[in-house]
Amino acid sequence: MTTMETHTLAAPGVDLVYDVRSPLSASGGHRTLLMIGQPMTAEGFNALAPHFTDRTVVTYDPRGLGRSVRSDGRSDHTPQQQAADLHLLIETLGSGPVDVFASSGGAVTALELVASHPGDVATLVAHEPPITTVLPDAAAAERAQAAVHEAYQAKGMGAGMAAFMALVSWQGEFTDAYFAQPAPDPAAFGLPTEDDGSRDDPLLSKASGTVTDYRPDAAALTAAPTRIVIAVGEETEGTYTARTAVATAALLGQEAVVFPSHHGGFMDGEFGYAGKPAEFAAKLREVLDAG
Repeated sequence: MTTMETHTLAAPGVDLVYDVRSPLSASGGHRTLLMIGQPMTAEGFNALAPHFTDRTVVTYDPRGLGRSVRSDGRSDHTPQQQAADLHLLIETLGSGPVDVFASSGGAVTALELVASHPGDVATLVAHEPPITTVLPDAAAAERAQAAVHEAYQAKGMGAGMAAFMALVSWQGEFTDAYFAQPAPDPAAFGLPTEDDGSRDDPLLSKASGTVTDYRPDAAALTAAPTRIVIAVGEETEGTYTARTAVATAALLGQEAVVFPSHHGGFMDGEFGYAGKPAEFAAKLREVLDAG
């Protein structure tokens, strides 16, 4: 059993809202476990966090997302700014170094956190970081991502998300065959076909472009005292985020560790395609305990 408290950290340009789940009994020497995503907010970990009742678990809403309202006048989401926010959060928690499970864009932020503040993190499990720059077909992948943005700008969320789904489900490198496909039908994915006029989605707009454009500092990461584990989903083999995970691991001189399910494998059906949160949690515990 755990208790959960919500706090607000007044950081420069943002009020960061974070949740602390604390065990009712002693944590048994386990480090605090910080779970981060991007552009996902804390609620994305609602299925995973309850599996770690033996340690303090912290989740948060990144700057400008969910409850963390920003006042810096910006709308972009950069790994460098997010890492600076996390550094302040870890300092505020006063329990560092922490263990980190980071998913998707959150994994990119976590890699930047380790590179810029190596003493903050003991073990990092970075699950499928979407880093285009590490791919052999990086230029083609950038073109595919640009097409997602163009579809979003031209026709709205449904068209943009359909293009995004086509991108992340494509097997292998982005070849001429990929670009020769007709534009995907939003209705085929159960997405709206009408344009509501909004263009501020953090995933489909260019607000998070610096996440996929991030260039990992391999020297800084390998020199850090942090134990870094790059994770990949067993169901995502050959797709964009699986390939970026494998390539990032290779950049660090290691092999990606296979986790159950898919890119959102730690989530339940509340957020769409259900993963396997119990199995995912068991694998995560195994990896964390190995450190």
